[in-house]
Amino acid sequence: MTEQPRAIDEMNPDGVPRKVLFVAGAGRSGTSTLAGIVSRLGMHVPLPEVPPDDSNPRGFSEPQWAVDVHDEWLAEALVQVSDSRPNAWFDTGRICSREPARIRVSEWLEPHFAEHPELVVKDPRLSWFLGLWRVAAIRTGATPVFATMLRPPAEVVGSKQKYYANKLGSSHLAASWVNMLLHTERATRPAEGDGGRVFVRYEDLLTDWVRTTTALGHALGLQTIIHTRSDQIREVHRFIDPGLRRVSASLADLELPRRLHDLTGQTWEELNKLADEGGDTPAAHATFDQLREEYVDLYEEAEAISRSSAVHARLQGRRQALAEARPAAAPRSLADRVPHDVRAAIPPSVRRGVRKALGRERDPQ
Repeated sequence: MTEQPRAIDEMNPDGVPRKVLFVAGAGRSGTSTLAGIVSRLGMHVPLPEVPPDDSNPRGFSEPQWAVDVHDEWLAEALVQVSDSRPNAWFDTGRICSREPARIRVSEWLEPHFAEHPELVVKDPRLSWFLGLWRVAAIRTGATPVFATMLRPPAEVVGSKQKYYANKLGSSHLAASWVNMLLHTERATRPAEGDGGRVFVRYEDLLTDWVRTTTALGHALGLQTIIHTRSDQIREVHRFIDPGLRRVSASLADLELPRRLHDLTGQTWEELNKLADEGGDTPAAHATFDQLREEYVDLYEEAEAISRSSAVHARLQGRRQALAEARPAAAPRSLADRVPHDVRAAIPPSVRRGVRKALGRERDPQ
């Protein structure tokens, strides 16, 4: 079977500039759906990809290498994928500033441009290291562009609890969503060498993916999307299923502490404005700076009054670790299980005979 020519080659015989689309946002917010759409329209997900599973049977459209290196760095920084600590950004920021890490990523990116000039990199852990990826992409001669997925926080929390069996509770997950989205907004603001950013509502993607994705392609100058073929569009129609929105919930359903409830709601309201045309303004950036400061204040206050809980959890963990490390008691022999007064009634010669038969004769003194 002869492979069809790429639409971008037909429309742009002089070549297409290198670009990397970074799909950011909290896990379970539709990042896999967006990455799946643009890859089916012709953009290249570096192989191998993370295989599908029960939580995402249509696939994740994310490079396995990126997931592995992010897990490595998060473990080193002692940062969780869904970490609610504002200081966690300083811990991952130290890794982002390392020259060997930047070289490692740029050397990984480079050969994939031989497959296609426009790549898509997506992973829920990506936001922690966006600065590093931006630098690495520019070093390969590519323009970094960003798409952040927006899904109501209650749905994100509910989806994580359903598919990831998360035991940390709604308040933690809502706080980690606020922490992730406020810092992702900050990390994707225009910088030298960038090619722009967009914010995409998950609901818009499921309702009218053609309009939403076309707008994204034009906003970011992605030639693959602008010049896609009809057969690729049909493939996406088969891929998209409105039933992908399998979890629906409201913020009230989470029963959050009042201040966290209010801050989560305000953050979602302001993020929604970024998805509207003309909504990404300096005034909006100032609002997000203020929300981020409010979240840091809230977290520090909660942290200050919950030290006893943290100490208790640490002590519990230490006790459990000691219990697991303690060697199990040696099994008692059959003779040890016989009451002492019964053993004493057995003549010594009989006891010696039994020990000899069992191969347990005592050494002579």
